[in-house]
Order: sequence, then structure tokens, then C-alpha cells
Amino acid sequence: MKIIRTTTVPQSLNTFCKGVLRELSDKYEVIGVSSPGNALDEVAKREGIRVIAVPMERHISLKYDIASLYKMIRVFRKEKPTMVHSMTPKAGMICMVAAWLTRVPVRVHTFTGLVFPTSSGLKRRILMATDWLTCACATHVIPEGEGVKNDLLQNGITKKPLKVLGYGNVRGVDMDFYSLRPEVREIASEIHTDVFTFLFVGRIVKDKGINELCEAFDKLSGIVKARLVLVGPYEDNLDPISDKSRKIIEDNPLIEAVGSKSGDELLAYYASADCFVMPSYREGFPNTVLEAGAMGLPSIVTDINGSREIIVKGQNGVIIPSKNADALFDAMQNMIRNNTARESMAAKAREMIASRFEQGFVRKCLYDFYDDILAPY
Repeated sequence: MKIIRTTTVPQSLNTFCKGVLRELSDKYEVIGVSSPGNALDEVAKREGIRVIAVPMERHISLKYDIASLYKMIRVFRKEKPTMVHSMTPKAGMICMVAAWLTRVPVRVHTFTGLVFPTSSGLKRRILMATDWLTCACATHVIPEGEGVKNDLLQNGITKKPLKVLGYGNVRGVDMDFYSLRPEVREIASEIHTDVFTFLFVGRIVKDKGINELCEAFDKLSGIVKARLVLVGPYEDNLDPISDKSRKIIEDNPLIEAVGSKSGDELLAYYASADCFVMPSYREGFPNTVLEAGAMGLPSIVTDINGSREIIVKGQNGVIIPSKNADALFDAMQNMIRNNTARESMAAKAREMIASRFEQGFVRKCLYDFYDDILAPY
């Protein structure tokens, strides 16, 4: 039996499906399809599967989208898969339409997040229409979490039965890797300071709440002794932060923007921090909040999809309103000053992640779902 897993860009396939494609290939013939790039070649080598490159644009582009649809139809006609399972918005629309047109029996799309709830005007209507089309062409729709599920239903995107697998999330957390291993502790000792450290990991963009984070911390650093470490790349061509925030990052010596990190070096930044901060406007299911919890960090998150499903208020973190710099300032100040509450949240953080999002459990939920929907074939 042949299944095709797809994402818009190969980095997503490389990240979301790491290890999964290799395990699935023990039972099925698995093909990975995404835009061309080094990451797609890495997937083929690491997972031991065949891959096919089909260029897809992340942004709306009628000309390129039609070309991508035509190429995807050709791939599906040639390969004749039993199932196509897509993730990420553009791959979802193109692959579900192509799979429907080529009569692929099982057509699955996973919504890892929705863009339309934070959009407006014509852009919102277009995004809702594309999500509707994706759902209309799919036989099965998987929302990554209950928040995404509710948004799809309440906004009339689909009336199909929606199934959240397990407690949500598509990757799960490798609890052995995300731990205070000796090699992680060694790197952390080189970057650790005695100053209370807030950590953000993700893209340095407006939608991640960086403008509010910069404003809140700039005010906070004038009152208490603390530092803020930003781990991740700027994306000025997609969703730039404000000039004011850029200036705060450049001028405030207590803010360190260290760029992208990975592996044990990234874990060392978690290990050297005291509190994780994710003031995002929208998420599907933020993996960095899961990672921070696995590393024993309490988190400050906004009241959005995914984050509110990971953080239980007062248990392993704090939930605040989105786009509210004052609320963020208060939460950060309280996290520093209330040692008892912070230490209690930190003590529960790892256990709460392990009980609901351990990687083996998350993968088993997916594999059981596959067995169920593919049983007739």
C-alpha cells in the first residue's frame, strides 16, 4: 500500500515527520512530496524513502498555484497512492484538490494552525475559502488541537467530523533528548548567568508578539535585574517587527538576539533560562512551549490555540491576553518576584508534558488512526 506525505516546503517535512516516515515505511510504501531543496534530500537520506520535488509557493499566487496543481496531478496519476496526507496550508489546498481530481481513495489533511482568525478583509475571505476547499476535497480532517477544531467548526469551514489525535500536536516530544543531559549542562554552563533570564524561541516576527515582548521587557529592565534572550531568525520579508522594537533590541544591552540554534546548543539555552515567553498572536500547537516544558521551564503564553492546551494556568505557567504589552509586563514581573509560585510551576512542567505529549504516544495515535482509515483497502 502506497501513501504520500506532503508539505509546502521541505523544512516542514523534515521537521514534522522526522522519524515518522521511516517507521511508516516498515508497513507502507512511503513517498515524501514537497518543494525542492536540501531539506528534501535530507529527508530521503535519513528516512530511507523516495521523495518527489514539486515547487509550491507559500503565499497566494494564482499563476504558480495552478502550475503546482498541474504537477501534483501528474505525480498522483503516476504513483496511484492509496492515501495522500498533507500538512501546511498551501500543500493542503493543492494536494487535496489534486487527490480529489485523481480519485485518491483516502485524502487526509492536518491543520497545524489557521491564519484566517487573525486576518481581516479580503485576505481573510480568501484564506477561509482555501481552507474550505481543502476540507471539501479531503475525506478526513485532523485539527492539531481543540482550538483549531473549534475555529474550523465555528467559522463554517467544514461540517465534517473532526478528530484530534490524542491530546493534540503532530510531533510529540522526545523526552530523552529534551532533558538536562551532561552534554547539555556543559554547554549551558558557558552561557548561564546569575541574572534572571527570560527566553523566547521562534521566528523574530510581528505575529509571534515580539513587538509586545520588546515593549514589556524594555520597561521591566528599568525596574528589576533581568535579561531577555531571543533565539531565532528575523523574517523581514514576511512579517517584520516594528522599527521601534528593532531599536529596542539593538539598544538594550540586556536583550540578546543570538540567531537560530539547534540540537544541544538550543537545549542549552532552555537549560540556562528561568522562564519561557511565547506572546504569539496565533499558533496551531507551538512546539517550543512543549520543548520548554520538557526542559523544566514555566511559561508565559497568550490565550490562543495550542498554547492554552499546553499550559494549565497556575500549574505549569501563566496565560495572558494576546497583543497586550501591559499584561505581559505584569506576568514577567510576577514571575521574577514570586519565587514560590515560579518554582512550583517549574517542578510540574516536565511531568505535565511527559504525561500528554511524549513522542511515542503521539506517534501511536497517528499510526492507530492510519490503521483504522486504511483498513478497508
